[in-house]
Amino acid sequence: MSSDHDFHLQHAELLTLALFALEKNTGVTGQVLAIEEDIHSNHRADAHIALQTAGQRFDYLVECKSLVDRKSALASIKMQLEHMQAPALLITPYVSAEMAEHCRSIDLEFIDTAGNAYLNRPGLHVFVKGQTGNRAQVKARAERGSNTPTAMRMIFALLCRTDAVTASYRDIAAQAGIALGTVGTTFLDLSKRGLMLDAGPKSARSLIEPAQLRNEWVMNYPTILRPKLKARQFRAPDPDWWKELKLDGSDMAWGGEVAAQKLTNYLKPATQTVYVAKEHMATGVHDLVKKYRLRPDPEGPIEILEKFWQFPSAEISETSKAMPDIAPALLIYADLLASRDPRNIEVAKIIKEKYLDHAQN
Repeated sequence: MSSDHDFHLQHAELLTLALFALEKNTGVTGQVLAIEEDIHSNHRADAHIALQTAGQRFDYLVECKSLVDRKSALASIKMQLEHMQAPALLITPYVSAEMAEHCRSIDLEFIDTAGNAYLNRPGLHVFVKGQTGNRAQVKARAERGSNTPTAMRMIFALLCRTDAVTASYRDIAAQAGIALGTVGTTFLDLSKRGLMLDAGPKSARSLIEPAQLRNEWVMNYPTILRPKLKARQFRAPDPDWWKELKLDGSDMAWGGEVAAQKLTNYLKPATQTVYVAKEHMATGVHDLVKKYRLRPDPEGPIEILEKFWQFPSAEISETSKAMPDIAPALLIYADLLASRDPRNIEVAKIIKEKYLDHAQN
């Protein structure tokens, strides 16, 4: 693999582990805001992070180093950080107690993956030394992999949007509705598992086994991501209530059987699944309940869930009409399979063949 690839894997992993260790030992939380993609620049930081504690936020530029074991190296890093245009700190795998004392003496802020840290800003004063840390435990926590709810949101965007994999970290996070720090960690896991080629410069990224990743996402969706979508179930006096409901796809979108019917015309919906944007959930549910006289029912055929993607559907129906009011085909497919209803599974096969398989070739 390329040196660019190794550079970005190492930096994403180092940032994630160090921020996890900092939070565990001090309660100071951290978020990766950006990872530098031009590794040949001598004037730009390796990353941009934000630390938060007691309601205050502290932004830092970051210099990543794989090894710091000499005081002369610390002096050189101190000079390098002083030339940056904003507060900056060192992130490295391990700083010994002696080196930590020296960092404090020369006012070189740092954090490491063992939980040692020196931070010195107005409102932020931290000094931890002598931690050997259970780095294996921290590593395991940080590398829970791509089978987490937030990672699954990101992978959904990668599978649904052909241009997402080469987008910036910030754009990917926006499309998936996740924190920026999750992007690097998820790319790292996909690369280690052989599902992604080059997690470095964005133009070189590509999914190696998209069909395998898709099947894994569909299998995990009902047990990992769907339970986090705050589902609510209802029943309506009129079973055909949904036929007159017009959705724009941004605040609300059809999933499940209604979306499958709109996409294929092969199914008469017995259940209705609606995904509603989080910020519109309260008013959206209230309006639906009032207009269609919905009543809560844990066994009801109407299910309302939180919409977890931030991009429009690009699906086209059999009648060649754009369908902006439905969820992406991958989610419709997953909804149908999760129902375990034989008639839904037959329609799911049609959707897979027409809308998913060709996109993975």
